[in-house]
Order: sequence, then structure tokens, then C-alpha cells
Amino acid sequence: MNATAKRVVILILAAVLLGAGASTATAQAEPQARARLRDNINTLRLLRMTEALELTEAQTAKLFPPLTRIEREKAEIQTRIAAEIRGLRAALGRESAREDEILGFVQRIRDMRQSVRQKDEEFEAVLNENLTPVQKGKYLIFLVDFARGLGEKLNQARQARQGRDIH
Repeated sequence: MNATAKRVVILILAAVLLGAGASTATAQAEPQARARLRDNINTLRLLRMTEALELTEAQTAKLFPPLTRIEREKAEIQTRIAAEIRGLRAALGRESAREDEILGFVQRIRDMRQSVRQKDEEFEAVLNENLTPVQKGKYLIFLVDFARGLGEKLNQARQARQGRDIH
């Protein structure tokens, strides 16, 4: 994929991401919309990473399948964590909540959070095996810049939505 084509794809995905971000900015957004937003963000991140790290086609072919799988597995775990947290909230909201029930929720949530951290380590290992030293350095910078840029875009989308809600 040439540089111009990459930029066009990134711009299209950014527009989709912003549109999805504006429509799902609240915590009460439906789970499917949140899943689509997460998928859009992951796709955008992989595309921007390809450009920022100047990945070769061979590297892209090696990296994308495992990275996509890991992100999908993390999303499934995070969905289960959200369900456990809802259960924990409900249990804590009841006067008859039993300590062993609450401790069960706490332990399951902790275990799943550990699973997410293990997936992050697996992600890093895949990158470490396939990137040059320069690309590894660029990746660290990319992470910071991408997170900052994403946060700014989401804040802009929230502000735009709040402005529409006020008028």
C-alpha cells in the first residue's frame, strides 16, 4: 500500500472513529456501539502504527494477524470484566450482600485484569520479535502520541456533543 493510499484509509477511519466517538461518548452507550468504537480505534491504531513505524509489507503480514487476535481476546476479557463489575455493583447495592459473594467478584475481576495484562505482554513480545531497534523506539513514541491524539479527539467529540445538547 503506498503512502497516499494509507493516508486516505487513515482519514476515512478517523472520520468513522470521530462519528462513532460522538455517538458513543457516554458510559451508557450500547455494548455493540462500544465494541464498534473499540474495533475502529484498534484498526486506526494499527494503520497509524504501520505508517509511524514504516513497517514493511512483510512485517505488516507478520504483525497484523497476531495483534488483531490479541486485541480481540482483550476485548472479550474486558466485556466479561464489565459484566462482573455490574454484578459487583448490584451485590454491593443490596443490604443482604454476602462477603464471600463480593470477594468472588473481586477475585474474578482481578484475575481477568491480570489476563488483560498478560495479553498486553504478549502484544509487546510479538512487536519485540518483529521490529528493528529503531522501530521499537518509534513505537514507544507512537504510543504516547496516539493516546494523546485519541484523547484530544474524544474530548472534542464530547464537547461538540455537549454543545448540541445545550442548544
